Amino acid sequence: QVQLVESGGGLVQPGGSLRLSCAASGISFSLFRNGMTWYRQAPGKQRELVATITRGGGTVYADSVKGRFTISRDNAKNTAYLQMNSLKPEDTAVYYCNTVSLGVDYWGQGTQVTISS
Repeated sequence: QVQLVESGGGLVQPGGSLRLSCAASGISFSLFRNGMTWYRQAPGKQRELVATITRGGGTVYADSVKGRFTISRDNAKNTAYLQMNSLKPEDTAVYYCNTVSLGVDYWGQGTQVTISS
């Protein structure tokens, strides 16, 4: 069993920054052996991939966030991060972290990010 807990969401003005965290725990789980992905879902829209960090440390970003968001991880803390800069109103969504461990899909509870003046 793996547990994912997101934190760091909130309300910020356009152009601001936020850093989301996703703390993973569970027997034998290690970010070193598993990747982590951030998704987001805005009201009335489908959930979309935002960024992925692979077990090897490679990263992939959605075109809409390239150059503004950075995904990273701290293996010792089993925590993944999403640094979000130059935030736009269209970044408003609930952000979820996701990982697959031993063939099982795990999701966090989500954290709300609202960009508004």
